[in-house]
Amino acid sequence: MRGLLNSCHEIGLGPSVSADALSFPGPVLHRKPSAAPLVSKRQEAPQAVPLDRSTSLMALKERIGDCQRCRLYKERTHLVFGEGSPEARLVFVGEGPGFDEDRVGRPFVGESGQLLTKIIENGMGISRTDVYICNVVKCHPPKNRDPERDEMETCIGFLKEQLKIIRPEVICTLGRVAAQSLLGGRFKITAERGKWRSYEDIPLMPTFHPAYLLRNPSAKREVWEDIKQVMKRLGLEVKPHG
Repeated sequence: MRGLLNSCHEIGLGPSVSADALSFPGPVLHRKPSAAPLVSKRQEAPQAVPLDRSTSLMALKERIGDCQRCRLYKERTHLVFGEGSPEARLVFVGEGPGFDEDRVGRPFVGESGQLLTKIIENGMGISRTDVYICNVVKCHPPKNRDPERDEMETCIGFLKEQLKIIRPEVICTLGRVAAQSLLGGRFKITAERGKWRSYEDIPLMPTFHPAYLLRNPSAKREVWEDIKQVMKRLGLEVKPHG
């Protein structure tokens, strides 16, 4: 497969690259005829249908409010709740907002976010608005450090409630912190990415964070293999160019 699977040497990338340079042109994607749309009104027994997902997410956001439950609020500009379709079959989970995300109040809008968008739209062949994107913590950790344990413990309940409301068919965690927060234990991303796990009976695929790909572009091969597994689970078929 040309483009996505080119090596760092072949496309002339150094040790650190921009999201524009590290593109995911992707192959031609075909949805299986029997596959449901990526965003769908799922058929459920009447007693299993919750309040409207959009309304429920809005109520959760209002309940979080001007959160001051941990120290992260002291330096934040905006709380970053999450965005995307409340009916999404796929949810991406990162660790926490970065500088750009804090500035505008939206998840994954900086350079690593631009790369995630390329993976979704150019690689998977779907719109970013068809998925849901959120983080473990909703406020920017200073200097882009990892969230600390007590900060994650304070905020993880909100992430879990988001997942409970949306009830996606697949979760894709981005990086070690996100995977560890939902799976527990001492998760090692380099050894355990690409292997299906489960959170609350939802299939979970851990992969590298897009920021890691900006520093290590050769790892895009592994990420694409992980994303292909996600696509197959969702009924999206990948076919190479002619």
